[in-house]
Amino acid sequence: MRVAALLLAAASTQAINVLLSNDDGWAEANVREQFTSLVNAGFSVVLSAPAENKSGTGSTDQTPSPRTTPCEFNSCPAGTASEGFNASDTRLNWVNSFPVTSVKFGIQTLSPHFFGGPPDIIVAGPNVGSNLGSTVLISGTVGAATEGAKEGVPSLAFSGSTGSQVSYTTLPTSYSGVYAALSTTVTSTIVDSGKPFLPAGIALNVNFPSVSGSCTTAGAFHFVLSRINSAASGAAADVRTCGSTRLPTESSVVGTSGCFVSISVMNATNKGDVAAATQQVVLTKLSSILSCLP
Repeated sequence: MRVAALLLAAASTQAINVLLSNDDGWAEANVREQFTSLVNAGFSVVLSAPAENKSGTGSTDQTPSPRTTPCEFNSCPAGTASEGFNASDTRLNWVNSFPVTSVKFGIQTLSPHFFGGPPDIIVAGPNVGSNLGSTVLISGTVGAATEGAKEGVPSLAFSGSTGSQVSYTTLPTSYSGVYAALSTTVTSTIVDSGKPFLPAGIALNVNFPSVSGSCTTAGAFHFVLSRINSAASGAAADVRTCGSTRLPTESSVVGTSGCFVSISVMNATNKGDVAAATQQVVLTKLSSILSCLP
């Protein structure tokens, strides 16, 4: 019994610590399914997300204030403090503010408490709805990920085109499990590639197409390295892959028939594309799961 306990303790100290957030709110179905998926994959996870839907708030940051109304889906009562948690699982936390503020609270307050230091990696989403091209500038989910990267924590933003704002009490849905599994695959691949998980100052923007037709299981999807925006005329080449030195845009990837997921390498400061050398680092790390468009 003592040996088993020691082995269990050793395993827990070796777990990768994940801070999870979003902009749809702490009680939304996608983020709760993502929490479960990451835990089942062996990660140590803490959720720090807005108390209610804060979609489209970009990188807005504001000191949390006490709740005067219930949290989304009545997941916390009115008249509560500026931050709170699920009484039956204190790793599920809400912050009465924006996604960026929630990530800051997670890094500065929750992570030292649960992890004994900063998180190893931040996962934002899966967002309800795509975050393609210039939409990254207003996305709170992307804002959460880029804030983490700016604070020195490798960060990933995930978004899916299927679904709507629904409570976690509606789980399972036809799509949340698929998106959570795909997000966990990307996260695990980055972690398995070794530290540093990502170059400093960048985040990944990942977009899933709809869960429909032939694309209804995680195994049906294919990951493609992409860029956020179309390259300007005369712009420097991207990393060479799939026989080209110009990556497809993420919009063209998810718009291609055949269940393709876009993965773009994002500058956390300006939320734009990065140079070929940085793309190459990510290409190498994700090479085991990447495919080419037909």
